[in-house]
Amino acid sequence: VAMRSRTQRGMTLVELIAAFTILALLTSMSVPLTRYKVRRDKERDLRVALREIRRAIDMYKDAATAGSFQVKVGTEGYPETLEMLVEGVVMSGAADGKKVRFLRKIPKDPITGNYDWGLRSVRDDPKSMSWGGDNVFDVYSKSIDKGSDGTPYSEW
Repeated sequence: VAMRSRTQRGMTLVELIAAFTILALLTSMSVPLTRYKVRRDKERDLRVALREIRRAIDMYKDAATAGSFQVKVGTEGYPETLEMLVEGVVMSGAADGKKVRFLRKIPKDPITGNYDWGLRSVRDDPKSMSWGGDNVFDVYSKSIDKGSDGTPYSEW
């Protein structure tokens, strides 16, 4: 068996342990950063979803106020459900029964992971977690967690 020269030998056990220790340290530092990025992305998606639903509610209210379609008494011109924004309403004077839709679909709440949003009507308290059922004036996330700024997601 030929002897290896000093320049050809492999890593020693100490070098191997040191390399794995550095690798483990770098990996453990990246986990919190990854969690922070995932949380930040979910919060951004929540803002976008809330903005989209609220814009649709406002467009519905504007069209109702303009008399573009008939509204149910007691709704103050707001939709009765979120589904009405997706299903659409028949415009007054539309002979063909064409519907105007205000949302393509109800977005998923990225924090809770489902399509179940908290609803508030015009008569509900702004911090209320129960829905009066008359109309949909506002939406909020049903998550009990707090955002990175310390504000509960339900208050966004």
